[in-house]
Amino acid sequence: MSIARSILLRASRSKWLEGQFKRRSFARRAVKRFMPGEELSDAFRACGELSQSGLGTVLTSLGERITSLDEAFAVRDHYLSVLDTIAERKLPTQISVKLTHLGMSIDRNACIDSVLALTRRAPEGEIVWIDMEESQYVDATLDVFRAVRAQTEKVGVCLQSYLRRTAADVESLLPLSPAIRLVKGAYREPPDVAFPKKQDTDRAYFDLTVRLLEGHATVVSGTHDLALIEKIRERADVLGVKAPRWEVHMLYGIKSDEQTRLASRGVGVRTLISYGANWFPWYVRRLAERPANVWFIVRNLW
Repeated sequence: MSIARSILLRASRSKWLEGQFKRRSFARRAVKRFMPGEELSDAFRACGELSQSGLGTVLTSLGERITSLDEAFAVRDHYLSVLDTIAERKLPTQISVKLTHLGMSIDRNACIDSVLALTRRAPEGEIVWIDMEESQYVDATLDVFRAVRAQTEKVGVCLQSYLRRTAADVESLLPLSPAIRLVKGAYREPPDVAFPKKQDTDRAYFDLTVRLLEGHATVVSGTHDLALIEKIRERADVLGVKAPRWEVHMLYGIKSDEQTRLASRGVGVRTLISYGANWFPWYVRRLAERPANVWFIVRNLW
C-alpha cells in the first residue's frame, strides 16, 4: 500500500479532521466532483439526467456504524421512501445499503428483516445491493446476504478483490446463483488480510470475475479501470454473457464520458450516486483509491 493511500485511509476515520474539513468553504466544492449534492432531491435530479443518456443508477445514503435500533429503523424507512419514489418516477434505479447503517452490529435479525422489507418494496426487476465494509464485517454481511437470498432473488452483495479470502467466499456463494458486485476495495487492511500490491488486487479481480461468469452468477464490475473492463467484456463475449447478467457500475463524476460510451456499445452501465451529510469518510476513501485526486482539493484551495 502506498504511503499516501495509507495516510488517507487513516484520515478517513478522524473525527477531528472531518470537523475541520467540513467547515472549509472549498470542501463542498471539492466533494461535488463525486456527488451531485447532499440532498436526496439532488440525487434524484442526477438519476433523471443520467437516464436520458441511457445510464441506470444506484443510490446510497451515506452513513455507517449507527449506534441504536431507532437510527437503524429510520434508515430503513428512508430507503423505503426512496424506493417508492423510484417506482413512482419509473426510474432505472436501484439502492445500495451498508448493513452497519441498518443496525447489523446491534441486532442482526432486525437487520435481516429490514433488508427483506427493502427487497419487497423494490420495483419488479430491480434488486437491493448490500455493500461490503471492512474485513471485520465480511462474515456477518455474508450471513445476512445468505439469509435474505434464501427468501428472495432480489438481493445482491458486494465483494472486494483485495481481500485474500474473497476467492473462497466466491466458491461458497456460487451455489446460490448470486448477484455479485465486485470492487477492488477501499479500506485500510493489514497485509495478511488484503493484498498490499495493486497488481495482485487487479489480477485477483479478473480471475474472480471470470470464475463468477463461468459459475453463472450475475456479475457487476464495480471499477473505473477501462483496460480491465475491456478485458472482462472480451471474456464475457466469449462466454456469451450479456446485460443484465454482466454490467458495469462507476461512481458519479468519474469518467462520465466513458460511462456513456460504454452504454452506447451495448454494455449495461449504472452510475453510483451517493448523497447525505455524512460524506467525509466516504470522500476520503475515494481520494485514497487514487491519491493524485488530492491535487483536485489543492486546486480548489485557490
